[in-house]
Amino acid sequence: MALNVTVVGVGLVGEAIVSCLKQRNFPCNWPPRVAATRERPETLAGEKMLVQETSAEVFQGADLVLFAGQEGAKGASVTWRETAEKAGAWCIDNGRDFRLADDVPLVVPEVNADAIGETTRFIASPNCSTIQLVVALAPLHREARLTRIIAATYQATSGWGMKGPQELRKQTPGALENQTDIEFDPGVFARPIAFNCIPHIDRFVDADYTREEWKMVHETRKILGDARVRISATAVRVPVFVGHGEAVWIETEKKLSADAAREILRGAPGVVVIDEPDGEGMRTYPTQLDLVNPEYAGMTLVGRIREDTSCAGGLAMYIVADNIRKGAALNVVQVAEILLQRGHLKA
Repeated sequence: MALNVTVVGVGLVGEAIVSCLKQRNFPCNWPPRVAATRERPETLAGEKMLVQETSAEVFQGADLVLFAGQEGAKGASVTWRETAEKAGAWCIDNGRDFRLADDVPLVVPEVNADAIGETTRFIASPNCSTIQLVVALAPLHREARLTRIIAATYQATSGWGMKGPQELRKQTPGALENQTDIEFDPGVFARPIAFNCIPHIDRFVDADYTREEWKMVHETRKILGDARVRISATAVRVPVFVGHGEAVWIETEKKLSADAAREILRGAPGVVVIDEPDGEGMRTYPTQLDLVNPEYAGMTLVGRIREDTSCAGGLAMYIVADNIRKGAALNVVQVAEILLQRGHLKA
């Protein structure tokens, strides 16, 4: 029997969720019910579909609800969580609103699938930059216990949503002509993004860190199950369409060599190590453009693994993943697959 699935939200992530359901042959009645703020036709996963206006009706009979809509007080999951749960659905939320709630597991399947309990009906999926960080670092944490993480992110424009890449495309011709008065929408990025790097993602909050940076701190601790890990991050928006990069420095309680870390990560689920001598005095390493390779779809790429010469017991590395796929849509669908595997959902 196929499952009744409702997807709420048809932005970049909602569209990618529908595509992932199709590509992974998720056992649902096709097409899934898709809802947004207003009714309209859309092409999703290469098919024409009718998007319904979100109302209590779209949750009736749903076995699974995947939230990918607007965040905040008037957002999709805040508004409709209770309705979906009362309808009997399991819910997986891509947004930020419930990630740190004590009664909501924050799940990355490769890392902490056991956080899903028998009676859990609502599950949160982490921030995109957090997901790739913990996929790469959790195996090292299990082996040697992380005591400190320093991260600098290089985040694609699509992390903002559809308008992010549009801003980059629109501004590029002027940047190529060296214009000094490039028009930009301050509601998207605080500065022009074409040929620029902006050390500012989301609002500035406590201690002059941005909300994006604090997400990485609190979410990483929750997923690893270790509040003692010291974490600091600087989040930077870069002129890339898809794919986040992260330069990461870690310290561990038990010393790990770079070779030992590579070996651990080679056997880690969801990780591809790209860090080998190339025979010409160079080493291979991942970049955001590598994510177009179908072999790496949904994977977290790790390279530049080396010992940190500034401290004892330290390592440095570079981590890359698709922020729309593994950083959002695929992670949501993988959580749903865990629910199937464990018998919480029965198809």
